Amino acid sequence: MIEIDPQHLADRYMAQWTVPDAAGRRAAIERLWAEDATHVLQPPAEIREIAAELGFGHTTLEAQGYDAIEARVARSHERFVEKNGVTFRSCADAVRLNGVVKFRWEAVSTETGDVVGGGLEFLVLDDGGRIKADYMFPGA
Repeated sequence: MIEIDPQHLADRYMAQWTVPDAAGRRAAIERLWAEDATHVLQPPAEIREIAAELGFGHTTLEAQGYDAIEARVARSHERFVEKNGVTFRSCADAVRLNGVVKFRWEAVSTETGDVVGGGLEFLVLDDGGRIKADYMFPGA
């Protein structure tokens, strides 16, 4: 596996969520992710509770491949960055253990600078240092 700086990867990963144009987002995704990568999201507790009430035992959300990941990033950008005035940043705590990078991230109000959310990320890397699997835990 190639050597990478885990904090630099975390910063680039968080930056992709705030790229304003579709072409730029797609380019960022293709630089960061393996072509067949999977993004796995643990939804917020209220969504998991609603799903459980409806009889769903499996409440993780998944996007696989460039097109699905691009759609996921675009929807997040529209909802949080454009509509809610939030930006995202990694915390300065990224660490790498073999092929896994772990870090915390924050959602920050662009108006006040206040931290309004965050989570925990685990990125599983391929041999080329690209993201093969992403496990996102908002609110963690």
